[in-house]
Amino acid sequence: MLEIKKYAAIDIGSNAIRLLIANIIIEKDKEPQFKKSSLVRVPIRLGADTFVSGSISAENKDRMIDAMKAFKLLMKINGVEKYKACATSAMREAINGKKIADNVYTETGIEIDIIDGKKEAAIIFSTDLNELTENDNSYMYVDVGGGSTEFTLFSKGEIITSKSFKMGTVRLLNNKKSENKIIFKEVQKWIQKNTKNIKKISLIGSGGNINRVFKMSGRSVGKPISYIYLNAQYQFLKKMSFKERISELSLNPDRADVIVPATKIYLSAMKWSGARAIYVPKVGLADGIIKSLYFNKL
Repeated sequence: MLEIKKYAAIDIGSNAIRLLIANIIIEKDKEPQFKKSSLVRVPIRLGADTFVSGSISAENKDRMIDAMKAFKLLMKINGVEKYKACATSAMREAINGKKIADNVYTETGIEIDIIDGKKEAAIIFSTDLNELTENDNSYMYVDVGGGSTEFTLFSKGEIITSKSFKMGTVRLLNNKKSENKIIFKEVQKWIQKNTKNIKKISLIGSGGNINRVFKMSGRSVGKPISYIYLNAQYQFLKKMSFKERISELSLNPDRADVIVPATKIYLSAMKWSGARAIYVPKVGLADGIIKSLYFNKL
């Protein structure tokens, strides 16, 4: 007997807010299948407020409430039976983050769970990577967001360690160069310390920017990007102006600026860990929320 459930996840990030609706296909004596049905992304850059002024502006609060109202209607139309909304670094660091979450609940009935970096990494890692990884190999999972980057190191199918750093793309754009140097040094030290005894390691990249770089590479699904290619792409993107990335590469304005620091983070992680390849499975926090919801882990 076949059963199909519809779940949704709302990912309130520092660069954008996303609604993912997924079909969960359930058959007797088989593992459930999670199939993406639709994804809506709105470019509300909460991090541009939080990482500069420390609080979310009234304008972005109103835009966020409007987005939540729209998401609620979309979930109703699609017949979503269960959903969860999670907010990451921009909301958790904003001095008015909790107040805005309360406003959203009053206006829309959507309850927002403001999660810490450790929980964010655990949810992201709960996505199914079995098809991508080999149990006897070592991998570093790197999820680059607007406000933070989550690193999870695992070997032979077991998590060795994980850490969240305040090194997101929107934050890097708004920070002073001296501040960015300090955080990159911290991350370098952590990666080198935790990978020094691993002979062979690959990266797994998560996030909208690495998905875009992967699409630009023309690689087929499941095939990795090499360090050499990613470095060449980084140099290419860095030389282009913001306007050129929009007009020549057809990038959205809210992607055209953050794609450069994002690529630098992935490239740096590869360099410091000694990885020669990065896999891009196109999974993220929203996918993890839906899977965690189904298995009652949230």
